[in-house]
Amino acid sequence: MRKPRWVMGQVLVVVEWGLILGLCIPMLALDARAESLNVKPGAWEMTVTSVASGMKLSPEMAANMTPAQRIQMEQMMKAREEPHTMTVPSCLTKEDVSQDRIIKEMEDEDDNAAGQCKAKVISKSSSKLVIDQICPGPPASTGHLTIEAKTPERLVATGDRNLKGSGKTHLDIKGKWLRASCEGIED
Repeated sequence: MRKPRWVMGQVLVVVEWGLILGLCIPMLALDARAESLNVKPGAWEMTVTSVASGMKLSPEMAANMTPAQRIQMEQMMKAREEPHTMTVPSCLTKEDVSQDRIIKEMEDEDDNAAGQCKAKVISKSSSKLVIDQICPGPPASTGHLTIEAKTPERLVATGDRNLKGSGKTHLDIKGKWLRASCEGIED
């Protein structure tokens, strides 16, 4: 399976401990079929700012770590409480901005949920996609994602993920189109 080119694939790198933003979305109803976000395909620059709060190691996870690993993980989690910004190049094809494909790739990201997540498409148009999500876990979580195509050359997205008993993650994404060619951008 190819790695997702959509920005969410890049965002997953930000959440280092396996706490992923990827939302698990079931198949959409036929009357809500594919619309693409109105953005240009090609090379994009994505600026992602993430902040986590209240992150805790689960007892199961802590039990499988040495004391040194636990301390290191707790330090990493504490560091994530400060906003962290990174800018990454991304290549978006016409297929990548299909809302059904975005949803499907986000569904495929959460290997642990095995299709147990339930999602509700709140709104869907060529300029905006809004999704709420509930996953029974473990760990149980809820999520909210908004992607907006402000213009064909600019997009913004926000995502919130609440992991029951393990904290919250918030992401802000700003994307700007660079050029039609993706030459030099690796998947």
